[in-house]
Amino acid sequence: MLAKTFLFGLILLLSAATTPVHADNENSNLIEGGGTSLVTGGTGTPDFVPVMTNFGFHWRNGKGKFECLALVPGAKAGTPGSGNFDTNAMYVTGTITSAEIHGQRATISGIATVTGLGAGTHVPFSATAESGGPGTRLVLTVSGLVFDEIIIQGSIKF
Repeated sequence: MLAKTFLFGLILLLSAATTPVHADNENSNLIEGGGTSLVTGGTGTPDFVPVMTNFGFHWRNGKGKFECLALVPGAKAGTPGSGNFDTNAMYVTGTITSAEIHGQRATISGIATVTGLGAGTHVPFSATAESGGPGTRLVLTVSGLVFDEIIIQGSIKF
């Protein structure tokens, strides 16, 4: 009997992990995150310039907000102050219009205002995030640019 119960539970767990959950209605799941990340690659990222982001987002009941501030050092590498992330390279602020959860990954999409790199208004964006804390990934796509980020502080949960 114990083996049957375990097998049934395992089947339920595996099916839940692979079935997408559409989180775009009033009965949606919570998706939220915030913290600091380092951009490790992507398209449109500055060559040999470290980029640190402060990000935050929240989605519940079909509504949500997304914020991401990208900072770069104002001083060149190897010079005093080159480790200070003090120059605003890009700011994305927007409304999340849809969200999906696929196992340990969630994708949120919406419309944003972007300043700095890729500046514009009513700009579509999407972000794919892993659930977890430091070491997990966040990939932001906006204005034709892709920012592949590793979270160094904070967490994402859904």
